[in-house]
Amino acid sequence: MSLDCSVDKFAESVSVISMTLEQALRARQKLLSRLSLTGEILRGSLLERTVFRHKINCEKCASGEGHPLNVLSVTYAGGRTRQFSVRPELVPQVQRWLENYKNLKEALEEICELNHHLLRPDETPVRRARQKK
Repeated sequence: MSLDCSVDKFAESVSVISMTLEQALRARQKLLSRLSLTGEILRGSLLERTVFRHKINCEKCASGEGHPLNVLSVTYAGGRTRQFSVRPELVPQVQRWLENYKNLKEALEEICELNHHLLRPDETPVRRARQKK
């Protein structure tokens, strides 16, 4: 199950700056209805590395060819980073879960922007300054 939502798909909504309260509520509900929540999410980055020295007398390592390795890198609060080796058969699953996380995060950011607008509905819309010709 993947999240089929990204900020680009929500671009059809009216700019938050000029939105009415009703429009903001409708846009938020539309975003929520498109969310397909799943536990298949993963934060981090999938990297490809090459290991050159893993054991003594390895011909591939001795020739400089090395062994390709997939690594999931995750940074935690405080700047601490952990890396996890990912077996080749799990790479497509990890990529899908990373994409689900990215899509969910983008949708949540869009919803938060709408909610910011809902907290200040009485403000007059900010108009962009006209460019001088």
